[in-house]
Parts: sequence; C-alpha cells; structure tokens
Amino acid sequence: QVQLVESGGGLVQTGGSLRLSCVASGFAFSNYGMNWYRQIPRKEREYVANVDSSGSSTNYAASVKGRFTISRDNAKNTVYLQMNNLKPEDTAVYYCKSTVRNYDHWGQGTQVTVSS
Repeated sequence: QVQLVESGGGLVQTGGSLRLSCVASGFAFSNYGMNWYRQIPRKEREYVANVDSSGSSTNYAASVKGRFTISRDNAKNTVYLQMNNLKPEDTAVYYCKSTVRNYDHWGQGTQVTVSS
C-alpha cells in the first residue's frame, strides 16, 4: 500500500532553516508528482509546493516563494522541502501528499515550530 513518511521537523528560531524529507513506498514514485502542504490548528490544510515526476518543474505558494525549495531524489523515493529564513507564521504540521490512482495519499505529518 502507499505510504508516505515525513521527517525533519523541529523547533527553530526566526530566520533559521530546516529540511523536511518524505520517503514514499508502495507505488512507482518516479511516475508521480509530489506535494507539500501544511496545517495549523482550526485552519484548512494549505498548499505549500509541488514538484513534477522528474523534478524539473516546481511551483510554490506565494507565502513561501523565494524561501522554500522543493526537490526530489527518485533513486531514494524521497521528496524534500528546504525551508530557509523561517518565520513564526510558518509554524504548522507539514504533510507530503501524492495522488495515486485518483486517490490522495497523505503522510502523518511533521511539526515545524518557529520561535520569535
């Protein structure tokens, strides 16, 4: 079955950096685009970034553009989110997502907390 496992979250000060990872299994990873989303309590989950199957095309939410970079390593079945110049408003649980056979699969999430 499809599994997505995020890691790399933690507590960081404003202006700091973190790199999130999401390891995928159970599907042909290199054939599918991957996405990062985030969610804070009592709010809708929001889109952060996505990358196409080859890694050559990326898109970002306006709030993170220029600070975050999404990338992937198809040999390792892993997608990354490099987050630089973090702000307190980036505090959230971060999830990776893939749509496989018309079904959205989510990881369990990893908490990112940015202190001011």
